[in-house]
Amino acid sequence: MAKRTRAAVEPLLPVTLPKSGIRYAPGIKAGRWIFATGLKGTDDFAGGMSPAVMRPELPSWDSSKHRREADRIFTNLARVLKAGGSNFRNIVRVDQYYTDYRAVEQYHGARRAALGGHIPPSTSILQPRFLLAGQDIDVQMIAIVPGVGMRAQHLSAKGHPIHESSGYSLALAAGDFIFIAGRLADALTVGDGLAPEVRAPAGHLWKGAPVKLETDFTVKQKIEPALKAAGSSLADVVKCQVYLRDLADFAPFNEAWKKHFPKNPPATSLIPMATPGLAIESGRVEINTIALRSAGRTRAQIVDAGVMPAWAGHCQAVRAGDLLFLSGLLAIDRGGVIEAARPDPAQPFFGSSIQAQMDYLLRNAEKICRAAGTSLANVVRIQQFHSDLREFHPACQVWQQHLPGRPLPFSAVEVPFIPVPGCTVQLDLWVYVP
Repeated sequence: MAKRTRAAVEPLLPVTLPKSGIRYAPGIKAGRWIFATGLKGTDDFAGGMSPAVMRPELPSWDSSKHRREADRIFTNLARVLKAGGSNFRNIVRVDQYYTDYRAVEQYHGARRAALGGHIPPSTSILQPRFLLAGQDIDVQMIAIVPGVGMRAQHLSAKGHPIHESSGYSLALAAGDFIFIAGRLADALTVGDGLAPEVRAPAGHLWKGAPVKLETDFTVKQKIEPALKAAGSSLADVVKCQVYLRDLADFAPFNEAWKKHFPKNPPATSLIPMATPGLAIESGRVEINTIALRSAGRTRAQIVDAGVMPAWAGHCQAVRAGDLLFLSGLLAIDRGGVIEAARPDPAQPFFGSSIQAQMDYLLRNAEKICRAAGTSLANVVRIQQFHSDLREFHPACQVWQQHLPGRPLPFSAVEVPFIPVPGCTVQLDLWVYVP
């Protein structure tokens, strides 16, 4: 059992999940930041889906199940923000996962009703499954605490319209931080599908790898102009989450990606998604971005703790002021998945692959945190991507061994695959640096 480490962050509205003993924090306050992670359509953060959301006896009497689910999520989000001394106007980023594309429009309606004209940069991705029976929406949010010298400043980039049903800001500044919405290779005119530049010529099978074409277009035509409008640049990017549809796209994506960051790569997580997974059905990749103002005082520091990155050329983590962004973590070494996580065919019912993976990941995460001047106890956002959510509970038992008694700010999502044979979980961790 690990000894308790004093944390510099405050769990907001923590609960103990019944029948599991898992401690969950729907929100974390860390200095000037509030993180809300894994928000669902529950009544009390601890139970299953709210009966008022599910309502099988009158499923469509006054509203759809998806609208009721989204409304409940924003009610819960308001509770978290209030507990941290903030409100909807101070949200700087929101990310949504859905199991059903039909939930998106209903969620957007609830979001507009809650946030009005202050919808921050947003990313919406389809995924196969979430933790609760009947759950179709899972939400993560970042906000600032008012009165600490920061305010949410919504920005726009000319020539890059956002569909009115979404209504979010393309970019937002808060202090020295810039938040860019999830971007994909859609045409610059809303409604025209993928941009002509990323479509292979008709009848040609090898005139440009589609994922490379989409990646280059997204970076150069979507992300870079948004950064420039916000007073930033690709050289100032500190964190990216990249959603990829096809297993075969990971390596060619990485080839294209590295060309755009030849010197100081950002912390990057490559996350599998459903097929289709994006607003445009044929899209292969979407990227969201956090950067720093080019003229700001906060500077990025690449962190090296001797941990093998999930992908060649990726850094282990980037520290930017009081936040530490880790790249996606996989339990691998030079031989692939670590030996401790490989089942023994002669003793197939001895040991636990997922627990071996999690222990390895958390030990590496703690090394990275220490190298950055913080501790894993200061984690503010945990995203676990499982190829099978039945592994979630044994994975959380390992968290409790490393951080006993700590309420964890987690979201757990089932993805179609993990792109390394034998690996069944990927971690994406965000940590406060006091």
